[in-house]
Amino acid sequence: MRNTKQKELIFNIVSNSFDHLSADKIYLKARKVLSNISLGTVYRNLNQLVEEGKIKKIKMNDKDCFDNLKEKHNHFICKKCQKIIDVKDKIDLSHKIENNLIVDYEINFIGICEDCLNKEEKYGNGRKTSL
Repeated sequence: MRNTKQKELIFNIVSNSFDHLSADKIYLKARKVLSNISLGTVYRNLNQLVEEGKIKKIKMNDKDCFDNLKEKHNHFICKKCQKIIDVKDKIDLSHKIENNLIVDYEINFIGICEDCLNKEEKYGNGRKTSL
C-alpha cells in the first residue's frame, strides 16, 4: 500500500496519542490539519495501518479504538465507563502451546476500573459490583 499524506497524518495521530482513540476522535484531530479529509478515508487508512501491523485495533462493544505499537502491552477495559488502561506487565508466551508456536498475543482484561469502583462505593450505599 502506498503512503499518502492522509495515511501519514492518521498514523502520526495514533502514534503520538497517549489515549486510545476511536476513529471519530482521530477524524476530528485529522480535520484540524486536513479540512477536506473524510471519515471514510480515516476508517480505510486505520484498517490498512492495522493490517500492516503499524497500529493496534482494540475491539470494544460499541466502537473500536486504536493504539500505537511503541512497546508491547496489554489492556484493561472497564465494563462500566469503557476506559482503556495500558497494562505493562511482562507476560512471556514465547513458547509452544499444544505444539503450536506462538508468534504474538493480545490480552484484554475486562473488569471495573478504580474510578468506577470508587464512585460506586461513594454513591452506591455500600453495594458491591457484581462481575
